[in-house]
Amino acid sequence: MTPPHLPVLTGRDAAIADEVAVLLHGAAPLGVAFSGGVDSSLLLALAVRALGAEQVVAVLGVSPSLAADERAGAHEVAASIGARVIEVTTYEGESAAYRANGPDRCFHCKDELFTRISDEVVEAHGLAAVAYGENADDARRPDRPGSRAATEHRVLRPLADAGLDKAAVRRLARALGLPSADKPAAPCLASRIPHFEEVSPAKLGQIEQAEKALRGLGFGDCRVRHHGDVARVELPVEDIARAASGELREAVLSAVRAAGFRMVAVDLAGIQSGAFTLPLVSATGGGRHG
Repeated sequence: MTPPHLPVLTGRDAAIADEVAVLLHGAAPLGVAFSGGVDSSLLLALAVRALGAEQVVAVLGVSPSLAADERAGAHEVAASIGARVIEVTTYEGESAAYRANGPDRCFHCKDELFTRISDEVVEAHGLAAVAYGENADDARRPDRPGSRAATEHRVLRPLADAGLDKAAVRRLARALGLPSADKPAAPCLASRIPHFEEVSPAKLGQIEQAEKALRGLGFGDCRVRHHGDVARVELPVEDIARAASGELREAVLSAVRAAGFRMVAVDLAGIQSGAFTLPLVSATGGGRHG
């Protein structure tokens, strides 16, 4: 039965939701690795729809790589779904392999998250299973080493198993009225640091401050790539000219410099998913470890 706070799905959407429900059969109580992004939000909503809110808990990993705005937004999304949230502090920053920032950095991050969930949440809340929001498109990408961590920890991936690609995830999220349905992708802050350059709390703080300031200027989707003294700002192509024009140009400069960067460059290529990792895994044949 659909919880009263979630719209009733019909037709194709209802059939997909029912398929996810079948995949989650026997998985209650279920923990959902949750970030507030559209993938994990949809998974959380479908889990609540299938199992009931009392049988589902959203688990939010908190560390310096999670921006404060993302943390607050995740709580808001979970509240709109009617799901409770448990925060788990993760310590990937203490791992030398994570700080070294190779193409497998995401593996060490996800491995830490799933380990903390296993150690601190599963037994305490009597969870039968843990799931995360990998979709079918991401399952085919070579730069998603977090998938390997999920496999090693036996974490379920019902969206991917049901064949939901990014477009289907967005469509169902809109049908369910999720506030994250049209939210731009928001990879962790560490993804802004070039591989083999150390990840540090200071760099993560600079990135968070600069991106928050840019959002305050009206750039809802942005990346600030950390190149030492240089901030390389990625924006949707339609926003590039606006960022470089008139008074807004000065505001962008001031906002990013205030985060500790000396120079500010706007990348004409626009937003680039996997910009640091994909070239490396393509060159090395690194498969899912990129």
